[in-house]
Amino acid sequence: MRAEEVVRQEIDKNKVEIAAEAQAERTRREAQGEADGILAKYKAEAEGMQKLLESKASGYRKLVESVGGDAQAASTLLMIEKLEELVSRQVEAISNLKIDKITVWDSGGNGDGSTTSNFIANLFKSLPPLQDISEMAGVQLPEYLGKVKGQDKTIQAVSAAGGQDTPPAPKEKNKP
Repeated sequence: MRAEEVVRQEIDKNKVEIAAEAQAERTRREAQGEADGILAKYKAEAEGMQKLLESKASGYRKLVESVGGDAQAASTLLMIEKLEELVSRQVEAISNLKIDKITVWDSGGNGDGSTTSNFIANLFKSLPPLQDISEMAGVQLPEYLGKVKGQDKTIQAVSAAGGQDTPPAPKEKNKP
């Protein structure tokens, strides 16, 4: 009887070892499958990114060729393409401002319009002008969009009729 019990325990021991090895092999295969899946995902993403970058590079190359190799003109065209988005983001930035009340003390002004109209005009002047944005990006806008003159940063308007720059009208001074 003792021999039968030893054989039975040996059989049970072998069953436990076989089950443990099977579980270990299952765990290894599952881990390998997950690793293969992750690797395949990253490879696909890398291939997609590579194709995207190659397409962009090809597009940029064609853009530079289309302006005769002038990289500055090509970057200006790209900047102009993004202006709408930049302005939209600026508008979005101030659109959520919560202004419950505005109090304006109108002192009558100095003859250049009311303080209220000056307040509104100055509010819009406080937004970064298009010229400043393009300058920060290192891009020079075409002259037909206006240009910045001197230190006072007044923008000259381009007349619609002749296409010539129209300087700001000088202010008259009272002579004694």
